[in-house]
Amino acid sequence: MAGTKEIKRRIKSIKSTKKITKAMELVAASKMKRAVASALASRLYAGYSWDILTSVAENMPKSKHPLFTDREKKKDEEERILIVLITSNRGLCGAYNAQIIKKAIALLKIDRDGVKFDFISIGKKGDAAMRRAGQNIVASFPELLDKMSLAAILPVSRLVMQEYATAKYSKILVAYTDFLSPLLQKPNIKQLLPVSREGLEGLLANLGGEGRGEEIFKKHGKIEYLFEGDFEELLSSLAEKITRMQVYQMALESGASEQSARMLAMKNASEASDEMIGDLTLAFNKARQANITREISEISSGMASIS
Repeated sequence: MAGTKEIKRRIKSIKSTKKITKAMELVAASKMKRAVASALASRLYAGYSWDILTSVAENMPKSKHPLFTDREKKKDEEERILIVLITSNRGLCGAYNAQIIKKAIALLKIDRDGVKFDFISIGKKGDAAMRRAGQNIVASFPELLDKMSLAAILPVSRLVMQEYATAKYSKILVAYTDFLSPLLQKPNIKQLLPVSREGLEGLLANLGGEGRGEEIFKKHGKIEYLFEGDFEELLSSLAEKITRMQVYQMALESGASEQSARMLAMKNASEASDEMIGDLTLAFNKARQANITREISEISSGMASIS
């Protein structure tokens, strides 16, 4: 058993660590409150905007807009897929980064002949992980996480739409984390482009719960709309705005998930510190009692030898 001085030193060290984890827990809780409020507030707007886009979904086959065009792979041509990977800049957030990175790497390991993946990273952790895995990073945006706004996400959405419009990639995917509750976050990979009925239905279902996407399509599927002006121009503007909003919403979901995971990780660390302090205090008391007993025994033995 360690000596009393060593145990006291360890207790002091753990108490100092506990102060740090408790402070980080409180900071994360404050940030989580703001992040969750932003994510939930924008969900309403995203839901209405996607509702509008699904209302004109029946007219998609008539459109030749590049964001609605499926890329057909030509013979002997390499298919390229672009993934926007959203992680955090810092650690100490439990399995938040590990889960979404693991899901992205699992996608890379799927046996696909003639498919090449490129990445746009939002967050340093995902960027570092993909570089270690030998993946090509087209662009990196670590600074977005510190100033998240619709204007700040504009460079990412523009880059994504430009890359797809040039027919360089057959699909654009987004790997992010859905915020379900402070205790539950779900890593997801969603197709962003091309904009499709199935993709929109999946995103709507993800926001509103099971059956939400199908319900909206049933609600508006048979309604005929009259358009004043150029239909292509209207659809182009609508598709670009909704695509940008999707990227922004996914970033907000990831931000809320990160702060929730960090708060929970720091809370668990603080509770573990309390347990360790309790165990070490018990060990310290036992060691001190053993020392006192030994000293009494030595005194008693000394008195017995003198008499």
